Amino acid sequence: MTSLSKPVFSNSKLGLALIAATMVSMATLYAPLANAAPIYKVIDEKTGQVTFTDRPQNYEQQAGKQISQTGVTTKESRVSSSNSDNASSTPPSSNVNTTTQNTAAKNSPVAKPAVNYQLAIAEPSAERAYRRPAQSIDIKVQVKPDLQAGDSVSIYLDGNEVAQGLSASIATVDVLPGSHKIKAVLKNEKGQTLKQVERTVYVIQNNTTLQNNKKIAQQLLTYQNLPWYQKVLLKMRQEGKQPNMQSFTKPIVDKPMTLEQPVTN
Repeated sequence: MTSLSKPVFSNSKLGLALIAATMVSMATLYAPLANAAPIYKVIDEKTGQVTFTDRPQNYEQQAGKQISQTGVTTKESRVSSSNSDNASSTPPSSNVNTTTQNTAAKNSPVAKPAVNYQLAIAEPSAERAYRRPAQSIDIKVQVKPDLQAGDSVSIYLDGNEVAQGLSASIATVDVLPGSHKIKAVLKNEKGQTLKQVERTVYVIQNNTTLQNNKKIAQQLLTYQNLPWYQKVLLKMRQEGKQPNMQSFTKPIVDKPMTLEQPVTN
């Protein structure tokens, strides 16, 4: 009997030890859950920086902070949470650089795509001469595709700007005879030249008009050099009267006259 009671006592003691160890393990397992604290997510509305903390009261008085509770809990102590809060509030340098680059990219203006313009002088279509002063130099410029906002076309004569746009009319009365350069220049909004074309034209004096003016001037000079009686005869012929010899007895005061219209008394 004595030999049988010892094994029974030993087995019951071992069972109690196992039960105690199990209860300690379960207490250790559930202890952190009992002390778990909620985690809050803090978003900076200006920079978009995200911070996790278990002390939202530190951010409630700060403007521009969006605070919300997350489903994450922590088993760390408040001291550890404070350390992690401070660590998360300082983003890595790579994140700062990325945020700065994104902000600069948003603020930088978007460059317009370059347009490949085709510029041509439609009129005059080739080198030609204009009679001065009867004719004017009419200029027409063609641009393809249509001008974009900020781009413009200017027309020049011998390096001097005479018009802005796609057409111009230059009076030859103000242009000396000879060769002249017509130029159309296409510029962007910054004043940079994108395209330009040139054409040579010639201005000549109207010979017929010039000869007629010279002839009239010569006739007037000849009339002024005539004696007074010849001027009287010429005047009477213009009036359709027969000359009277008595009218030549005394000189008659000369009156101005022209060859184009008869002189009336």
